[in-house]
Amino acid sequence: MLSTQFKRHFYKNFIIKTSCKSSYYLFLLIMIFSMVNFKAYSQEIKEKSSENLKNKLRDTIKIPIKDTLSVKSNDSLAIKSKDSVAKPKEFLESIIDHSADSLIRQDLKNKKILLHKNAYVKYKDIVLTAGFIEIDNNTNIITATGIKDTIGSYSQRPVFKQGSQESTQDTIKYNFKTEKAKIWGLKTEQQGIIIRGEVSKKHNDSVIFIENIKITTSEKEHPDYYIDIKRAKFIKDKKMVAGRSQLVIADVPTPIVMPFAYVPLTKGRTSGVLMPTWGENNTQGYFLQNGGYYFVVNDNFDLALLGDIYTNGSWGMRAESGYVKRYRFSGNFEFKYENLVNSLKGLDDYSKTTSYNIRWNHSQDTKASPNSKFSASVNAGSSKYYKESINEYNTNSFLNNTLSSSISYYKKFVGTPFNMSLSVTHSQNTNTEEITMTLPSLQVNMDRIYPFTGKGGVKKNAIQKTGMSYSLRGDNRINTTDEFFFKKEMFEEAQSGIQQDISLSTNMKALKFFTLSPSVNYKEVWYFDRLNKTYDAENDKVVTDTIAGFTSFREYSGSLSLSTTFYGMFKFKRGSIETIRHVVRPSISYSYKPDFSSYNEEVQKSSDPNDILEYSPFANGIYGSPSTVLSNSLNFALNNNLEAKLRKKDSTEQEAKKIILLNNLDFSASYNMAADSLKWSPVSVNAGTKLFKDKLSINARGTLDPYAIDANGRKFNTFNINNGGSLFRLTSAGVTMNYSVSSKDNKSKKTSEEKNAHDNNSDGIFGEDLNVTNRRMDNNESDKNKVKETTLYQSKMPWTLKLAYSLNYTNNNREQEISSNSLMFSGDLELTPKWGVGFSSGYDFKDQGFTYTQLRFSRDLDSWRLNFDWVPFGDRQTYYFFIGVKSSMLSDLKYDKRQVPDKRLY
Repeated sequence: MLSTQFKRHFYKNFIIKTSCKSSYYLFLLIMIFSMVNFKAYSQEIKEKSSENLKNKLRDTIKIPIKDTLSVKSNDSLAIKSKDSVAKPKEFLESIIDHSADSLIRQDLKNKKILLHKNAYVKYKDIVLTAGFIEIDNNTNIITATGIKDTIGSYSQRPVFKQGSQESTQDTIKYNFKTEKAKIWGLKTEQQGIIIRGEVSKKHNDSVIFIENIKITTSEKEHPDYYIDIKRAKFIKDKKMVAGRSQLVIADVPTPIVMPFAYVPLTKGRTSGVLMPTWGENNTQGYFLQNGGYYFVVNDNFDLALLGDIYTNGSWGMRAESGYVKRYRFSGNFEFKYENLVNSLKGLDDYSKTTSYNIRWNHSQDTKASPNSKFSASVNAGSSKYYKESINEYNTNSFLNNTLSSSISYYKKFVGTPFNMSLSVTHSQNTNTEEITMTLPSLQVNMDRIYPFTGKGGVKKNAIQKTGMSYSLRGDNRINTTDEFFFKKEMFEEAQSGIQQDISLSTNMKALKFFTLSPSVNYKEVWYFDRLNKTYDAENDKVVTDTIAGFTSFREYSGSLSLSTTFYGMFKFKRGSIETIRHVVRPSISYSYKPDFSSYNEEVQKSSDPNDILEYSPFANGIYGSPSTVLSNSLNFALNNNLEAKLRKKDSTEQEAKKIILLNNLDFSASYNMAADSLKWSPVSVNAGTKLFKDKLSINARGTLDPYAIDANGRKFNTFNINNGGSLFRLTSAGVTMNYSVSSKDNKSKKTSEEKNAHDNNSDGIFGEDLNVTNRRMDNNESDKNKVKETTLYQSKMPWTLKLAYSLNYTNNNREQEISSNSLMFSGDLELTPKWGVGFSSGYDFKDQGFTYTQLRFSRDLDSWRLNFDWVPFGDRQTYYFFIGVKSSMLSDLKYDKRQVPDKRLY
């Protein structure tokens, strides 16, 4: 049996695992070597043990002086028996795994292991791969290099991985004991920044000293650009501090030199300075825009404070914040304020204005609460903010002429059919500066219930199918203007009310093919003030007062509808069309609503006692006043749809293709039997279809009036055909067409226009988004790993084109006027894989002029990007030139120039 010391010696030198195919023969060789040297080795152990024991006995005599009076009983003779051979300190704390494709050589004499070709070593969390690896157990050093092939190409460079960190180098020497390393030809990536070093020294697992460094985001072997640094200290996931640094572009040193450099390399978000944009205009002079500081408060909240400053004294500020709570909610808040000065104080054209805008978006995660939800979408502020603002972020927002907001809370009461929503809404017209708000609005709804169902909820007959629904709505409505927005005058004219609706309805089959649907509706309205009119005999006029107090009115109505659906099939024996199906849905309904003029009151109108004025005390109510006209009408509707089934081209097609020939062709009209004249309503016609594989969408509408008009344009109770005209008068009409097409090679690409359409809630035809400085990098970060070949497209160039045409016609009073006639168009064209051109514009055929026009040019420079956006004419004439690094980590390495539109304040 082998001694303990021999086992330790054996494990110490041969604990290294091997994957060599000849491991069996190697084991026999080791055993023979061990038996030959076992005798000499045992003698050596005895000599060392004797010497160690003598040393221990000598040490027991060296008792300190302070212990001479109190010597403990456990002297040298009472020492417990121990192993006389001291346990050697192990070199490795963990087992090394290693392998190689070509050769594994173990040098037992020099205690080395040599691995050739695709060598692999794993120790703890460290993985090292290279063409050649040497493990030296004497020095505790692993050396890894690449290998040269027959043509002298250097390949299989060492790749060092520790945890999530990875680096590539030409040569590396790593000490497993001290965890220090020396590296030649280092290449590593940290947070999107590629660091190349000539000679590096790894002090520990987080600190590296590097000489002759190149910092870049270009992944090319010869980078497009880099920052040349002589010496630097790199701290993993924190920062890099360096001395003199110089920008080099295309291997040409530039005069841009910094005495020192500081590059943050923290993971995730980090606080920092936001660099401003500079420029000038003829009104405010030179300026700096959107400069400030970004604060990362915590993982759930951040804040950006930015400002604008102009040489004529104008200034602006903006605060942006985002927040998120995982599985609960997320949102963002933005406040903008601008103080703009025009001309010089003392001059006639001097003016000064202030404006603001508030935006807030909040959404609740669906996992947070299945039965309740809180959401917010706020866009409110000065009506003239977007028209007056000269900040680059608002360049295109002047096209918006409405601002709207909604804050709502929804609650579903589990176990009941009721649900509730409480909301605050806001609607603002930026042209008229009129604002309408509901502060607040309460809505309570009851889901449809069936109180007369049979056992098990069976609904077979009309009684059992009878359903009831209920809703309650309460509003406090405010109408105001910009001048009194959120001032006390705004609340003085507030109106409030409550409306309740109950509906009973059912359906049944009639004459086998028809569906008969009767319904009864009841409405009750509560107000908290009413109008009261009195006659002032002294001034001979009617005085109107608003009297506070509860008041209400009630209405009811009933209806009965009869509808059916029938189909027409047209089959063809020849041609590409096999069948055409025509779906017709006619319906006729009767509705009745009594005259509720009994709620009206009377007042003397003049000095004549018989001159009486009838009025409704509910005239100012937010839900209107009771109906004063008997309604006893028949309503007619006819809906049409045409579909075609194409014949199969060959037997491989599993199903015939269906296309829509006419999506809808609808007619509707009504006849009021209770009216004393003009009983027929105008006929409304709507039609729509899609052509060319749904690329062209066409919608048309028209209004046909059966009655004639007099010389003053007023209708009278005579049919137009009896007055010498046609059967109907076309009083209004309109047509809209939208066409979107792209090259086959570009079908899968999502263009910038489509992204703009999503961001601006439009169809992208206006191209509202011009790029802005501080957001330029975010859109391109996801494309940094895409490699485009620079081969020419020759005859094929990817492109997209969008067209939108609109025409409106009015002829209410024989004016026969084209009220609007315009064509909007936009598109993108890739001249080469790295050159792109975009445009968006339109032409107004009525006013004979071009609409808001944008031209866009872009060039992909691999790690750089060049953009030029241009509005060539109009009140918003401007341009923006940008060239800079794509990566957000070096986004401040750029040059941009913007011309702000010259505008005069209102």
